[in-house]
Amino acid sequence: MLLEVRDLHVEFRTREGTARAVNGVDYAVEEGRTLAVLGESGSGKSVTAQAVMGILDTPPGRITGGQILFQGEDLLKLKEEQRRRIRGAGMAMIFQDALSSLNPVLNVGDQLGEMFTVHRGLSRKAARARAVELMERVGIPGAEERVRQYPHQFSGGMRQRIMIAMALALEPALIIADEPTTALDVTVQAQVMELLAGLQRELNMGLILITHDLGVVADVADRIAVMYAGRIVETAPVHDIYRAPAHPYTRGLLESIPRLDQKGRELYAIKGLPPNLTRIPPGCAFNPRCPIAQDICRTDEPPLYEVAPGRRSACHFWRETLGREKPGEKPRGKPGGEPGGGPGATSEEKADE
Repeated sequence: MLLEVRDLHVEFRTREGTARAVNGVDYAVEEGRTLAVLGESGSGKSVTAQAVMGILDTPPGRITGGQILFQGEDLLKLKEEQRRRIRGAGMAMIFQDALSSLNPVLNVGDQLGEMFTVHRGLSRKAARARAVELMERVGIPGAEERVRQYPHQFSGGMRQRIMIAMALALEPALIIADEPTTALDVTVQAQVMELLAGLQRELNMGLILITHDLGVVADVADRIAVMYAGRIVETAPVHDIYRAPAHPYTRGLLESIPRLDQKGRELYAIKGLPPNLTRIPPGCAFNPRCPIAQDICRTDEPPLYEVAPGRRSACHFWRETLGREKPGEKPRGKPGGEPGGGPGATSEEKADE
């Protein structure tokens, strides 16, 4: 396994109290595979990525528990100098806002070349030549001339390509792309995602794609992890999620996507707002917004039930969400349970399955 995040907890000390931004996150990424992490703003997607990269602002943030295993080594036990050597060479990150992530007073050639001078000890001339190669690799025309230009002289799509080139410079085993298509038009979004997918296949990299846009995910991801209030609430192969979500929050996200076959209908929206992370509701954090919440949802936090091999959902009523029972019908036996007549299944359910 390339990357394993186990029971990760991250907190921020604020004037209002302690914000529990990440609450026991578990996920894994294999070589050459893509994990998409979905959720609304504030769900903990980017904070988890920053913890993995070792760039979390401390203070006010701090990791209070868990493990981050990269190629079998726990990154949380390494010294900062050791983490720095891994960043760029072992794993790299593409940030959300390319314009603010690039240094406005250095030309792009110097910024790309710095990767090679710092990590590979190349001369400035050799590093500039490698920068030109990288720009050509990510499809920037006229790289020989444009390598001397500054970030403001590039379009949004071209700046994002430069960010991808920086991440790829040392050919890392893992890339984390944090909202890489934000603020780009639809055509450029498609080009950037196609570029990322092609480079991933070429280099056999692992990719974590952080986004709230489910339309971006469908064609590039192998698995999806859905986050809410700092916790993963559903994880499954990508096509299973789109075909039949097993958590009401995932279903709400999917139903919020505009569809051509529903022209003229009112667009669905999940009611309410995400919770204040200093005051996460007891039980299931989604219960104040959930259309099928019952008493148990307000008192007992649901574990990640095994819905099927390789599929999990943190919902007491995942069977009802999947449509195995009629909407509004009281679920039979213990909420959730396991497929195949596991704990919580009645004899009738065992016979059905």
